[in-house]
Amino acid sequence: MNKNRLVTVALTALAPMSWGSTYFVTTQFLPADRPLFTGMMRALPAGLALLALTRRLPRGEWWWKAVVLGALNIGAFFPLLFLSAYRLPGGMAAVIGSVGPLWVAGLAALFLGEKPTLRTLLTGIAAALGVSLVVLKAAGAFDTIGVVAALGSSASMSAGTVFTKRWGRPEGTGPLVMTGWQLTAGGLLIAPIAFFVEGAPPALDGRNIAGYVYLALVNTAVAYWLWFRGIGRMTATSVTFLGPLSPLTAAVIGWAALGQALAPVQLLGMAIAFGATLAGQAAPKPLRAATAPGTREPAAPEAPEIPAAPKKPSGLAKSL
Repeated sequence: MNKNRLVTVALTALAPMSWGSTYFVTTQFLPADRPLFTGMMRALPAGLALLALTRRLPRGEWWWKAVVLGALNIGAFFPLLFLSAYRLPGGMAAVIGSVGPLWVAGLAALFLGEKPTLRTLLTGIAAALGVSLVVLKAAGAFDTIGVVAALGSSASMSAGTVFTKRWGRPEGTGPLVMTGWQLTAGGLLIAPIAFFVEGAPPALDGRNIAGYVYLALVNTAVAYWLWFRGIGRMTATSVTFLGPLSPLTAAVIGWAALGQALAPVQLLGMAIAFGATLAGQAAPKPLRAATAPGTREPAAPEAPEIPAAPKKPSGLAKSL
């Protein structure tokens, strides 16, 4: 791995590591039981701030493309993720979500001409296994709706990654602009769902506001920009393999700041997931389909930023 690629990987890795702090911030700073409101507060203010900073709106076909990408990466992903979190036991939703690299590998083969290798598939399986050892608790009743929602959230995020790669971005448009478009579109899509399901916004104190400011600026605006920038310079599959750094960071923060013990099996899972992350970066570069005329190398999102989890600790929350 050359120096430039190493720097790109390191900067991109800061995004899922930042998302790993979501569980801590949620439980220590935010109102309880308002996951959809929290998702909206993360996406919409950050998107509007980036729009104000970049002062550039979509043009032509990019209006509907921005809406589609924002829906896949934020608007549909967040509600499906939380539906699965509430209906599935332990960390099962996080484990199902950890198959993202396999979704991306399949979709990239279909739409980007990136042929997945055996090592990519085996590495994806290893990543899911490692995450399961870190977050999976005792199994509970099987819930079909929860499983479908978890699969849907992972597929939505993966499709967003692949289609951003396929569509590229308009000439002269950087990842910061694309980040603003998608966060704004996704936040606007979540807003009516949040108000319909959770009611009026809760009363916020100074601690709550500080938590939301951190989530919107650092955990979302900056983190997503780094994530999109990385995917614009790497393959979608390689960037997706950085995803396990999120639950690993959450586990370390839980141990250091909240006094949560790490059992030997969790340490083993962390080692396996981290090894899969490294292996995902060393995988051979797959074939890439040509970008559409008039577009540049895209800045695609993938995984996602996972929204803040409910107040009550859960396996999914630890995977954020």
